[in-house]
Amino acid sequence: MAMQQNLSMGLSQHLVMTAQMQQAVQILQLSSTELSALVEREFLENPALELDYADVGEAQQQEMPDNARAFADYLGDDDLSPRFSRLEERRPDVADEAGRSLEEELLEQARFAFADECDRAIAVFLVGSTDENGYLTVSVEEAARVSQTDTAHVRRVLRVYQTFEPAGVGARDLAECLRIQAKAQGIYEGLVAHLIDAHLAALADAKIREIAAAEGCSPQEVQQAADIVRRLDPKPGRAYGGRTAERIVPDIVVRRTNGGAGYVVELTDARVPHLCIAQAYRETDGFDEATRSYIQKRLSAASWLITSIEQRRTTIRRVVEAILRAQQDYLAHGEAALRPMTMKQIAEATELHESTVSRAVANKYIELPHGTMPLRRLFSANLSASAKEGKATDAENMGKGHTAAAAKAAIRQAIETEDAHHPLSDQKICTLLTGQGFAVSRRTVMKYREQLGYPSSTRRRRY
Repeated sequence: MAMQQNLSMGLSQHLVMTAQMQQAVQILQLSSTELSALVEREFLENPALELDYADVGEAQQQEMPDNARAFADYLGDDDLSPRFSRLEERRPDVADEAGRSLEEELLEQARFAFADECDRAIAVFLVGSTDENGYLTVSVEEAARVSQTDTAHVRRVLRVYQTFEPAGVGARDLAECLRIQAKAQGIYEGLVAHLIDAHLAALADAKIREIAAAEGCSPQEVQQAADIVRRLDPKPGRAYGGRTAERIVPDIVVRRTNGGAGYVVELTDARVPHLCIAQAYRETDGFDEATRSYIQKRLSAASWLITSIEQRRTTIRRVVEAILRAQQDYLAHGEAALRPMTMKQIAEATELHESTVSRAVANKYIELPHGTMPLRRLFSANLSASAKEGKATDAENMGKGHTAAAAKAAIRQAIETEDAHHPLSDQKICTLLTGQGFAVSRRTVMKYREQLGYPSSTRRRRY
């Protein structure tokens, strides 16, 4: 009987430890925003937890968003439970002011443009039938049927609607969109008008000579007109957001020190409430066995949560500092100086398991002096020929060689400095990069070129 009880107790403890380890693993891979939500939830559910204001610091204690302060004043202190009111004081103000959407902008213009209620109703329907790029998604006939009017009436309203800002809105196809913009700018004439009306498909394929032959002019004249057309916006509505863009909150901030000679790593812990064990739960004397058992479970969960969060901070800092040591050139010179680095190499440098490194960088953003980016972006395979040939170990290769970012920088440099009348083909760029020590194929060059937004050499050619 005693053996069975011991076995049952041992199994129970093993399951508890397994659950706790799973929680620690989960906490490590959370972003600071996700961790903040987890801490708030645990704080409300576990009475053994308290906010540790001494750890947070006086400046952070006084940090309270205006909207939260006004809300607390409105309710009055007596209406807020102590736990909830303390938590609200720690909540960061993450709501950005809502940006104006395309639909809101168009509805505002419609209110001023149409005095007649019938006209305004049609305009509102047209606004609702305009997609995020600014294009009308219904026919005049459909708009007339829904608005219970004739097509002539809808066309009159549409003509006014197509004068709204941004220029080109309300068009039913690309040609009409560009035509509206060209007319608004007073450039819808001659070869520019012909390109818009008859040669958009050929222009997209850079068939400059074919267009010149069809129009009876020189390729240079077509090129000049094409340059004008390309300055028009094929998606005029995209300047407006349909909804407010989510603000990226970095989990790690790297700042320059000593006049730029060094760097310091800061974790954005201010977003995460700091926790401690509630004083009332530190003593269990005087309680019956059932109550003591409950308190012990709550204390165990609270202690493990606090330990896991602190371990998360330590691990992330350890990993980030190792990354920065390997990427000194990148910090000083930017994207083109990013060095090859794998999670396996960082794991060896920090004496952590590779899976731990992977979880530490998962879902994290890092703010560097030259921008904010996913932490994972700092890891990149080695594209140097020596690495491909296996001439060095992982430890020897870390921070040496070429990355995809460096290859893209080399491709950009080659294209930006090429002879526009005789642009470089992907094969020629591949040969150039091979001479610089990159181990890339023509297909890889093409992929990187497209990612950079450069068209093929045929389409880059100038006349």
